[in-house]
Amino acid sequence: MSQRIKQFIFLGLMVLSVFSTTVRAEGIKIKSFELEKVDSDWLLNATFQIELSPGLEEAVQKGVVLYFQTEFDLTRSRWYWFDEKSTLVQRQTRLSYQPLTQQYRIASDGFTFSAKTISEALQAVGSVGGWRVIDNNQLDASKAYTAGLRMTLDLSKLPKPFQVNALNNRDWNVSSDWLHFPFSPNGPALIKR
Repeated sequence: MSQRIKQFIFLGLMVLSVFSTTVRAEGIKIKSFELEKVDSDWLLNATFQIELSPGLEEAVQKGVVLYFQTEFDLTRSRWYWFDEKSTLVQRQTRLSYQPLTQQYRIASDGFTFSAKTISEALQAVGSVGGWRVIDNNQLDASKAYTAGLRMTLDLSKLPKPFQVNALNNRDWNVSSDWLHFPFSPNGPALIKR
């Protein structure tokens, strides 16, 4: 009888670990980024892996528009005061579903793209290319900076009833962690991860 209980507990723990792994897989992760210097600007190319909960996917298919916000900031540490924010830029990408054409529409910075599946649409939302984030003329070449990058689902752009739902449901709080890395204007013309 005790062997049977042990097997039951082991099976329960296995099911729980599979379920918890599935829950943790949802969200946004930074897969790669690249800062390259072009003339007097620094351009960002990045790839995010976005996985939505089934509830969010269903909401998009029923007409809820999702807004993803990508943020890049550049700070300089100061020993005598708060860190100086040299640059803070934001970019918004809109994801919607068109039931007549049965396609997902992605819009960002005046460009639009259509996708047939939610996975293709999320891949397009997670691709950032040639985004001007730093004007080299605003930087002090003798100083060292820290750059930060992240992407979040902008809950403030959701319709009001969904905003209330998002406050009570952590499946709707989709965000990547901040990725911070050292940056020097005199450093390499290409920074990759």
